[in-house]
Amino acid sequence: MVLTWRAVVLAAVGAVPVALWPVPGVVLVWLLVVAAVCALDVALAASPRQVTVQRTVPTSVRLGTPVDSRLVVTNAAGRRLRAVVRDAWPPSLAARDDSGSRQTHTDPSRPVRDARHPVDLAPGDSVRLRTPLLPTRRGDRHAGPVTVRTLGPLRVAGRQAAIPVGGRVRVLPEFTSRRHLPSRLARLREMDGRAAVQVRGEGTEFDSLREYVVGDDVRSIDWRATARGGDVVVRTWRPERDRRVVVVLDTGRTSAARIGTVDDGSVNVGGTRLEASVEAALLLGALADRAGDRVQVLAYDRTVRARVAGASGPRLLPAMADALAAVEPVLLETDWTGLVGQVRARVSQRSLVVLLTSLDPAAVETGLLPVVDRLTGTHQVVVAAVADADVTTLAAGRDTVEEVYDAAAASRGDLDRSAVAAVLRQHGAEVLEALPDQLAPRLADTYLALKAAGRL
Repeated sequence: MVLTWRAVVLAAVGAVPVALWPVPGVVLVWLLVVAAVCALDVALAASPRQVTVQRTVPTSVRLGTPVDSRLVVTNAAGRRLRAVVRDAWPPSLAARDDSGSRQTHTDPSRPVRDARHPVDLAPGDSVRLRTPLLPTRRGDRHAGPVTVRTLGPLRVAGRQAAIPVGGRVRVLPEFTSRRHLPSRLARLREMDGRAAVQVRGEGTEFDSLREYVVGDDVRSIDWRATARGGDVVVRTWRPERDRRVVVVLDTGRTSAARIGTVDDGSVNVGGTRLEASVEAALLLGALADRAGDRVQVLAYDRTVRARVAGASGPRLLPAMADALAAVEPVLLETDWTGLVGQVRARVSQRSLVVLLTSLDPAAVETGLLPVVDRLTGTHQVVVAAVADADVTTLAAGRDTVEEVYDAAAASRGDLDRSAVAAVLRQHGAEVLEALPDQLAPRLADTYLALKAAGRL
């Protein structure tokens, strides 16, 4: 039995006779009357077990994109159904109120706050209910049971049951860094010689011959073609295509750290390091695929959490988004020896290996440094790390004694990370560290620079 606020009000009315007519047993009699009324209302309420519910949700949606959960509720009981139906979802996919205020209407075509829908159905009738949802976290989100609370004609009491109804939504990465893709593609077209402004690439793949102009590198002169034609001609080059790019996301404990993001000059609370790494991986994957390179993605800590290989063209980004959607940080130290073994087992020829990790001195010195030579000896390695905007803010504080101490600690941390980056560069790796919003474009620029220099 489930009591409503009306039952509480009805029981409270019994306090009035007690105050006006203090006769022994009046309160007990009144409570018995209220109990009888509630029992009668429960007996007349439709059984929630005789309500059938079907749920329909999209299989996947991007982070931050509104989505609807739709229910079809059918009254299979032999009496009228007066009920409240709640469509339960986890908080990271909580019901949103489009109007911003609580709604008490019964129109199923309009959104209802808190996923509660009042229904009134005759026997055998059905109704469609819509629960607007807003995903705020990546990953697989499973729906909870649909709770049906039926009420009697007096609406003072009723019955309640939780009906298990399946439902799952995969929340894909938001990919906000895609706004940087057009400008990087324009630079890539210039490098390939497909833009309106023809430029000479610095790659290692022969493109064509053209006449010598002042300023050309004399080492590019093709002497045989010059001897045949009589005019001095030079060879032009373009960045090589069909190279291999391996993007490795470190999902160990350092990727679980929450970092601040800078937006319009203010510091806001951001997500984890892994979120910024996912954005950078998506942008780099899209750019490298457009450049004609073959892209592989690996998420690893002590075991493979996600892997994308063999996808290209329009299939690559959906495959990457789907594979990385459910990847979460693991509170374990990354096994760098195993990670290097995974990379070497998948690519043997020279490739670009991008390690999206942290420049935490303790983690790098004991994990990455001892094994980085095994990668740089064969591949071009780029270590890309996410910087914390909060540390930058602390380093600028000088107003109080506490802020001075915080600034000293932040500056010392910057020096330690710079020292670690310098050692990695000595071992042949390219190192970049950027704020979360800047990591993806900075990594894309590094890729284009390496490609233009013929280092891939």
